[in-house]
Amino acid sequence: MAAKTAGAGLEERWRDILSVHARTMCEIDRVLHPYGLGASDFEVLDVLAAETPAHGDHCRVQNIAGRVHLSQSALSRLIGRLEKDGLVLRSVCAEDRRGVYVALTDKGRALHGEVRPLQRDVLARMLAEGAPTR
Repeated sequence: MAAKTAGAGLEERWRDILSVHARTMCEIDRVLHPYGLGASDFEVLDVLAAETPAHGDHCRVQNIAGRVHLSQSALSRLIGRLEKDGLVLRSVCAEDRRGVYVALTDKGRALHGEVRPLQRDVLARMLAEGAPTR
């Protein structure tokens, strides 16, 4: 009986985590929508901003994939959309033609800087200790 109760507690905690994640992602999507971004778009821009602090720096797509929760194909499509919108540039690695680099454009860096406080505000509100989970 105790094992059943412990298992039920774990399941409930897991469902609470999933609920907070889903609500947080939806709220990030909502606040970033006027800027033409979604939560996943922002995550990629945020990783790029952290990994490429200087103008002209670039990051391998492989390194981004390890930091965001998207399949390789979904990440590739997302980067393609960001590139089409002028927020990032893609280039092929000269040493290893299988490698692809991504860099923030000035437009991408400016947009990231503009929306980062909005995303961080959502995180602060949604993840505040004692925030309702249901």
